[in-house]
Amino acid sequence: MDQATLILTIAGVATLGVISRPLRVPEYVWAVLGAATLVGFGLVPWRDALAAANKGTDVYLFLIGMMLLAEIARLEGLFDWLATHAVRHARGSAKRLFLIVYGVGTLVTILLSNDATAVVLTPAVYAAATAARVAPLPYLFVCAFIANAASFVLPISNPANLVIFGAHMPPLAQWLYHFTLPSIAAIVVTYAALRFTQRRALDTDIHNGMQLQPLSLGGKYAAVGIIATAIALIAASAFDQPLGLPTFLCGVAATLGVLVISRQSPLPVVRDIAWGVLPLVAGLFILVQGVEQTGVLRLLVEQLHQAATASPRAASLGAGVIAAFASNLLNNLPTGLIAATLGQAADVPVHVTAGLLIGVDLGPNLSVTGSLATILWLIALRREGEAVTAWQFLKLGIVVMPPALIAALLALTLMPQ
Repeated sequence: MDQATLILTIAGVATLGVISRPLRVPEYVWAVLGAATLVGFGLVPWRDALAAANKGTDVYLFLIGMMLLAEIARLEGLFDWLATHAVRHARGSAKRLFLIVYGVGTLVTILLSNDATAVVLTPAVYAAATAARVAPLPYLFVCAFIANAASFVLPISNPANLVIFGAHMPPLAQWLYHFTLPSIAAIVVTYAALRFTQRRALDTDIHNGMQLQPLSLGGKYAAVGIIATAIALIAASAFDQPLGLPTFLCGVAATLGVLVISRQSPLPVVRDIAWGVLPLVAGLFILVQGVEQTGVLRLLVEQLHQAATASPRAASLGAGVIAAFASNLLNNLPTGLIAATLGQAADVPVHVTAGLLIGVDLGPNLSVTGSLATILWLIALRREGEAVTAWQFLKLGIVVMPPALIAALLALTLMPQ
């Protein structure tokens, strides 16, 4: 077995472990084992591995900030307070509650990113479903699917967007020109598919007799922290700055403020955060570094360049479909890195890069490990005592993702170049 084949085999086994979680071993263990194997056998030099892991620094800071915000908001009862409001506005209708959750999820994804929807919104939706005395999964599925469906409305809606375009990020006006119509198509079609698949579960009334309890001072401070984070992210995006540091600083400031106000120890917050997601991301970046060394990407660059030269519209459609399914095999962050390498090396038009981005962002709605946001969603579910298997998600994803992907890519091809 030659070196390239060995690298691809190790990366494939590690990815399969992340997807299937044999013996319920956490996802990050498989990613780290795969990365350590590549380094241990000398297939990826340790300096290259370290450089690859360092590429995720902005993502690590972003995730830490979001997880701090979510944990402090949960401890201070902000999610329970929001859940009560959502249920009261639903006025006894499960269908109306479903629409409210979908609308809120869309806004959170657009302004705070898809990872924030998974981390911040999921516990709030679980609290709302529990308060309404209904099965929570139909509403929790919204958090997972809208997190990806609305993740290319703005550059800040998904960290993968910044990875794909990198230093070639188009101005906001140009971004909206290319992605507004595809985003509307993805959001509407995803809602229709979810609403159809969950129609039986939503054909019921919900409990609406809850009393609205006042929000604590700590809860108000946590809410201010989340709003401040949204403003900081929009400002950072407008000035073409990384999102990780402002998110981290906002999360730390909000956490310290709440702890001081409520005179609590930081230990419960630190203990309950899902730190395993950080080595998961690092491991995935190192696995991609190994795949890049095999030379496979050079062949893809040539093919993409030829396709884009022959027909940019067809290339954007085909590249989007391929990127969508690749994201479910590799996870969308590593796929985003590969897509960025391909798009820049092949020197393709913005239309083709946009197709790649839509595939990377929306494609992960097929499997539980397609995007980091969905993995974070799974972790949030486990904390609430809920579980969704890979097969259960795949059965729903097959119905939801392909029509939304095709609708978004077709909408993109309708835009004049």
